[in-house]
Amino acid sequence: MATSNTRSVFMGPRLRRLRRDLGLTQANMAADLEISAPYVALLERNQRPVTADMLLRLARTYKIDLADLAGDGGADHTARMQSILKEPMFSDIDIPALEISDLAVSYPGMTEAFLRLYTAYREEQLALADRAAPALAGRTALSAQEGFDANDPVAEVRRFLAARRNNFANLDDAAERLVQHPSGPAGFIERLRLRHNLHVRYLPPNVMLGSLRRLDLHRRQLLLEDSLDTASLNFELAKQLAYLEMDDEIGVALEAGKFTTKSAELLARRALAAYAAAALIMPYSVFAKAVDTRRYDLEALARQFGTSFEQTAHRVTTLQRPGLEKIPFFLIRVDPAGNMSKLLDGAGFPFAKHGGACPLWSVHSVFRTPRQIVTQWLELPDGQRFFSIARTVTAGGGAFGAVRVERAIAIGCAAEHAGQLIYTRDGEGPRADEPTPIGVACRVCHRPKCAARSAPPIGREIMPDDFRTSSVPFGFSAD
Repeated sequence: MATSNTRSVFMGPRLRRLRRDLGLTQANMAADLEISAPYVALLERNQRPVTADMLLRLARTYKIDLADLAGDGGADHTARMQSILKEPMFSDIDIPALEISDLAVSYPGMTEAFLRLYTAYREEQLALADRAAPALAGRTALSAQEGFDANDPVAEVRRFLAARRNNFANLDDAAERLVQHPSGPAGFIERLRLRHNLHVRYLPPNVMLGSLRRLDLHRRQLLLEDSLDTASLNFELAKQLAYLEMDDEIGVALEAGKFTTKSAELLARRALAAYAAAALIMPYSVFAKAVDTRRYDLEALARQFGTSFEQTAHRVTTLQRPGLEKIPFFLIRVDPAGNMSKLLDGAGFPFAKHGGACPLWSVHSVFRTPRQIVTQWLELPDGQRFFSIARTVTAGGGAFGAVRVERAIAIGCAAEHAGQLIYTRDGEGPRADEPTPIGVACRVCHRPKCAARSAPPIGREIMPDDFRTSSVPFGFSAD
């Protein structure tokens, strides 16, 4: 029996999850712990605290580490709540930090409900911005979307990621638990063998028939194309482990998306598996410390973790774990024709989701300087400034005659964060007070003196050239 000095905690949701993970009914658990089934129900509903004695009994009965069972005391929910309550809409409400912590610890169900509602609100705001874009063509931030297709699975997944700032703490947590075991290619291969009875084989492209990775459960083999480079090989091994061992966590994150089409759900599942794989290779806590130490030097970080430039840049955009946030970044990937194949926005950059981006942005010109990092200060028509880092990346190849695809990656942040990056050290590179004036896209950019313009802006009247030829492709009134 607990004394008056014994610390008691409320952990109903964790206790309920433990019971379900063990496949037990409340009656089963009550019998194991030698208490009544109604008492288990009270514990799970947070109507009774879990005493230290009960914690020890649970740990001994189910062979569980006491620290894992006790959890973080609501620290993760508290951090997420504190981050959300910084939003301007809550600025007139005085909510002391202690009240937030009490809510997260004492009423985890209500806290989770609030967090889900906020996420749903963010998704609806993004969807409304998409639908409202044509009517707001004169305004930079919202007019970037020239039209909206409710059945576009790619747009739906991008909204899903953006609403969560491209961060999934449950996947990061699961990955950090898993990488306590040996990781890296050798560690992943050994874990696949010991835990899943899967043997890794490397086969040439003509045998793989277009697959880089294929799981053959009948023969208990994981087949990998033998021309993969080290970073890609490691990523495919990690992704297969994620599908095998983090499927529950991926499913929980996926369920929250409530996708309208099967294609969107499959694309989101693929994105979450890739997120989990990156979290296995670049664990959040270790990677977050490394970015501070190396001042976001992407090439140095890639060397440290054995990853590609693109994998590293992508991971940097995910560092928005509540309470452990780093610089918010956006990322875009384009091909030489200007087609956008990847977009992650965690920095509030008003991307043009349809049509080409501004040709004055260096992401389109780095193809002339392959694998060389090009930095650039950007200024939008409304005065917002960003710092951009662009470089080409290569996909495919690996053998003579194999098709190689060249793309360009740009990763950037708001100007106020640029001083934390190694790329602005000692005043190297372009000057901050001489940014490149760019637009979101020609159809929604109203800069009158742009020689790179490919189309006139929406809502502006073109000036006649009967008596005068303009120095720009489309002359229009600046009024």
